[in-house]
Amino acid sequence: MEFLKKFGRYFLTMHFLKVAGIILLVHVIIVGGTILYLDSFTNHGEKIEVPNLVGMNVRNVSELLAEKDLKFEVVDKVYDPKLAEGTIMVQDPAPTSKSQVFVKSERTIRVRISKRTQLVEMPSLIDKSERFATTILKNRGLRYKISYKNSPEANGAVIEQRFKGSRIKLGTKIPIGSIVQLVVGRFEGGVPVDVIDLYGLTISEAKERLSIHPGIILFPVCQECASAQDSATARITSQSPEYWKGSEPCLMPSVGTVSVTAVLNFVDTRPDEPGDEDKPKPDAKKEEN
Repeated sequence: MEFLKKFGRYFLTMHFLKVAGIILLVHVIIVGGTILYLDSFTNHGEKIEVPNLVGMNVRNVSELLAEKDLKFEVVDKVYDPKLAEGTIMVQDPAPTSKSQVFVKSERTIRVRISKRTQLVEMPSLIDKSERFATTILKNRGLRYKISYKNSPEANGAVIEQRFKGSRIKLGTKIPIGSIVQLVVGRFEGGVPVDVIDLYGLTISEAKERLSIHPGIILFPVCQECASAQDSATARITSQSPEYWKGSEPCLMPSVGTVSVTAVLNFVDTRPDEPGDEDKPKPDAKKEEN
């Protein structure tokens, strides 16, 4: 009982009151200072409306955002040839008018902008036929120029691929729409002539068609043919150089060989194209025989 009385009188002593006052003062300074610092650092209570930047050019947003004490950062560029270079496509955070979200000063608005140039990998076209190589380039959105170089061994095949005057390797990335120069080998034994469509013809009919070019030799292959009669009735299903129906003529040297493959049981599987009505059809009577 006496202990409790002494302990209670201690709370009223000057020493206790002095220590308690110091502790309270330190608490007020630390807690109050922290609150004031956080309010200042986080801009507590500040609300700034986020403007709509979508559709604007990134070059024109700096001044607009500076007036609101905001910043911006380009985080990605997306290929879109329909939009002007640098057009803002997406922003984060979204405009306040759509999201009802407000921000504080110094906030960075992240944007994605458009670009009109996309890089594609250069394929390897060496030893590929001219027709195949140009088709690959078109499919990748690339343009081409073709020059020819005398080469009996690589007749009709690509022997060099160049970009801006230098050789370009497989996998090199270049902009879509770029011009690739192809150097194609060509046997200079004669001037180029149109490739003749031999599909569906017999071997004798094909020879007759090619007779207008005396320098061209027909090389037929028919694995099913066991007799002269078989060779006479077999019909051609493929040829090299290939014939491609289109607006651009298919050319081949006027001196050289045309290889064809023929089969006995010929079935016309090639889709009809405009102009096919003028092409001679296989003789039904011959096939019956």
